[in-house]
Amino acid sequence: MIIDNSTMESAEEEELLGQDSEEENNELSDDELQEAFAKGLLKPGMNVLVDKSKKFVNNVEGLKQCLADFRKDLPWVERLDMTNLPVEDVLSKAEGKVPSMKNGDVNADDDFQREMFFYRQAQATVLEALPLLSKHGIATKRPDDYFAEMAKSDQQMQKIRKKLISKQMILEKSEKAKKLREQRKFGKKVQVEVIQKRQKEKKAMMTAVKKYQKGMTDKLDFLEGDQKKGKDSSQGPNKAMNKKGPNAKRKYKDQKFGFGGKKSGKKWNTKESFNDVSSFRAKVAHAKGGKGGKKGGKGGKQNKRPGKSVRKKMKSRS
Repeated sequence: MIIDNSTMESAEEEELLGQDSEEENNELSDDELQEAFAKGLLKPGMNVLVDKSKKFVNNVEGLKQCLADFRKDLPWVERLDMTNLPVEDVLSKAEGKVPSMKNGDVNADDDFQREMFFYRQAQATVLEALPLLSKHGIATKRPDDYFAEMAKSDQQMQKIRKKLISKQMILEKSEKAKKLREQRKFGKKVQVEVIQKRQKEKKAMMTAVKKYQKGMTDKLDFLEGDQKKGKDSSQGPNKAMNKKGPNAKRKYKDQKFGFGGKKSGKKWNTKESFNDVSSFRAKVAHAKGGKGGKKGGKGGKQNKRPGKSVRKKMKSRS
């Protein structure tokens, strides 16, 4: 087959000329539109885009064909699907009440009624599915030696365990610190009590010594100290309850100050006491004999101490 080059060149030139002419026509058309717009010939609303109405097709045969393509007739064991109605309300039936809801008569806005309907439907499904599963030999109970895989890994559980142990250790440390603080407070309290007790014992000892020095008492029980306390504690706490009468301190104060009442004018004479001479003793009053008599005649006491000047003379002589 022979192709003439001249004919090919002429065809190409015509195509180029056709493209140029189309571009010129487009340019001319744009120019014309601009002129028409400038003159006011183009008005709004003349060029309106119109959407084409969508055509709906109900291809029943095609739908059936698609359904047949992906439908698989599998046994129930592979599907495990159940379609059933809710079980009867046994409680309302036993009590003689009319069930408040029938199949399909459920208020969707009532949460309790809706959830109860779901519960009864699930109950009916279980009652129908368990016999079918046992019929096909499918186990519905977990064996005794079955170990299920944990939802969390062992590493995660170890982290949780460490965290719990650390929290427990922190709590134990805080409890120990609290107990130590309480023990320190209690120790300080005991120490203060011991110091106060020693001071009290010391004060009692000094008081007893002063009384003994003044001749107010002839007992030396305060010198025994802890031995006496041990004896008292062995005798029991009821010893103080069995004591009768006031103590030595009370007796001394009663002897010194009396038992209360009027103190002034206690030794004043009255008419009765002035006339009462029953207690008068002439020997005692005039110092004749007896204990009140003078020894050695008019000289008075024999052991009279010499005066200061006499003592000085006696010292100078010696």
